[in-house]
Amino acid sequence: MTQFPQLAGRTALKLVVAGGFGVGKTTAIGAISDIKPLRTEEVLTTHSAATDSLDGIEAKTTTTVAFDFGRVGWDDLELYLFGTPGQPRFWSLWHDLSQGAFGAVVLADTRRLESSYPAADFFEQLGLPFVIAVNRFPGAVPRTLAEIRDAFDVPAAFPAMFCDARNPDSVASVLLALIRHVVTLASDNSALLDA
Repeated sequence: MTQFPQLAGRTALKLVVAGGFGVGKTTAIGAISDIKPLRTEEVLTTHSAATDSLDGIEAKTTTTVAFDFGRVGWDDLELYLFGTPGQPRFWSLWHDLSQGAFGAVVLADTRRLESSYPAADFFEQLGLPFVIAVNRFPGAVPRTLAEIRDAFDVPAAFPAMFCDARNPDSVASVLLALIRHVVTLASDNSALLDA
């Protein structure tokens, strides 16, 4: 059985929140964090217009340039949340942010699902378990979870859900789904090894 680090009698887990530019990663971490989240937000300037497409997110005025960090404690769990920057020019940070992670959330926006495909591909190639959470934006085209799974090319049983990144309970449901998914995968793998 996998041993997890203990911190003051609590199990400490590092989780990564990734996805495309403007899908709500900073918002999700801020909504659930027990501490004031660390943010590396900078104002978007005209200099980044050529590299940071605002198609579909025209009202966005800031961007994460390194990572977001938040912490949440539940009973005997201590979760450390690391949010990745979404723009391709910052993807080189993803490896460092994923080191030692228990699992990841791929946050997506139905207005621009393709912006989150690289995050799902990255975690799949890394072998890091992840779930897909679709942040519900006002005015977004409704999609079913079957359509989301098809768009991400994952099996019908793959953990995917809708969420509201502004709502702590909704974000908590996503994090709990991720933890359950990773524990299930670990149990399944352990059963295969024992067979």
